[in-house]
Amino acid sequence: MNPLSYIHPKAKIGENVKIEPFSTVYENVEIGDGTWIGPNVTIFPGARIGKNCRIFPGSVISAIPQDLKFSGEETTVEIGDNTTIRECVTINRGTTDKMKTALGSNCLLMAYVHVAHDCIIGNNVIIANSVNLAGHVTIEDYTILEGLVAVQQFVTIGAHAFITGGSLVRKNVPPFTKAAREPLQYIGINSVGLRRRGFSNERVLEIEDIYRTLYIKGHNVTNALAIIEHEAPASNEKEQILNFIRDSKDGIMRGIS
Repeated sequence: MNPLSYIHPKAKIGENVKIEPFSTVYENVEIGDGTWIGPNVTIFPGARIGKNCRIFPGSVISAIPQDLKFSGEETTVEIGDNTTIRECVTINRGTTDKMKTALGSNCLLMAYVHVAHDCIIGNNVIIANSVNLAGHVTIEDYTILEGLVAVQQFVTIGAHAFITGGSLVRKNVPPFTKAAREPLQYIGINSVGLRRRGFSNERVLEIEDIYRTLYIKGHNVTNALAIIEHEAPASNEKEQILNFIRDSKDGIMRGIS
């Protein structure tokens, strides 16, 4: 450890961890093997950081929530393995809602991202510069948010979704879709991303047909779900889409207008 950094004696630091000058690690912190903590990083109590992560200068991990209802409960920030957190990212710990804020493995959070309390972020997620997530947001695996996206509290963004830069996300975004415009709306499926991740052309076309029924053919959501249920070929993706929409009690993003 660098003598110009401060590590609380009760912090649990794994093997081959490097902590650069002027960083502070408080008590009740765990850092996994092989992780690099850059200079001027602050890691507050409650942080649980995985193996082989990289945290760049100016980041603040596990500060208390910016929630006036927070009353000092012992909560955490949990970060998976092989995740990179770039300059000046802030990740606040949870409240009594989920008792944690969680970020999965193999993620990339670019500079100036803010992750508020009780957000749950999956694996292989990319969040570009200056994205702001309000509290209680859920982002599923392999989602990409381009720069300057702002996500309203309690919103869920489905797996493999792609949100274009500068978007304001006020409704749930179903999996496998691309979203853009203001107000946010469906502009297609994330076919490029899906193919890069090994989805066959047949699977991509089946997903596209499902969303054509939902968003293009003029059905309301209830009728579209019934048609998809009875006419679309059985697949894991079909069930994932149907379950996501049925669980979206406050609605999903609109179709093309």
